Amino acid sequence: MPGPNIAVIFYSTYGTNHAVAESAAEAARKAGAEVRLLRVRETAPDDVVKGQDAWKDQAEKMADIPVASHDDMTWADGYFISAPTRYGVSASQLRAFIDTLGPLWMEGKLANKTFTATTSAQNAHGGQEATLLSLYTTAMHWGAVLVPPGYTDQSIFDAGGNPYGYSANAGGFDDKGKAAVAHQAKRLVEMTAKLKG
Repeated sequence: MPGPNIAVIFYSTYGTNHAVAESAAEAARKAGAEVRLLRVRETAPDDVVKGQDAWKDQAEKMADIPVASHDDMTWADGYFISAPTRYGVSASQLRAFIDTLGPLWMEGKLANKTFTATTSAQNAHGGQEATLLSLYTTAMHWGAVLVPPGYTDQSIFDAGGNPYGYSANAGGFDDKGKAAVAHQAKRLVEMTAKLKG
């Protein structure tokens, strides 16, 4: 029996969440999933993006990654979401994509799918947990099945102990973080496969 379809959807300004998403996609594939690595569309004005070298460079690095679509959301059995924290909630670029999903939600096409999330912020108390909880609130409105990592593996403790989902300090995605993300992605695949089976 084929593995579940997992959409790894991310937004990244400077690269941390891009790296997290790539790590999650790799781990999900190793766990037996069919994976689509997808980015959400940039909504910041072009002159703002190009006005910061680091932001412009990251945009160029992601240019070949497909932009998430409604078809991807329908295709997926589960979602792995990664986006930076902005003032205690996820970056507006991700929220803008989520705000387009009303028609799918109304048709029940987001229900009964698994959902897990990761984030990053400038510092450890920069709103990371609030961001993850706000994303899970959205998933609950969809009728999705939440799959946070909890304290189900030592890697969660080693990477800072966030049971809601991996969270990084910006630019600080290290080997401990990679292990925690791999566990979170594998757990998502396993739980999705059980629900799908």
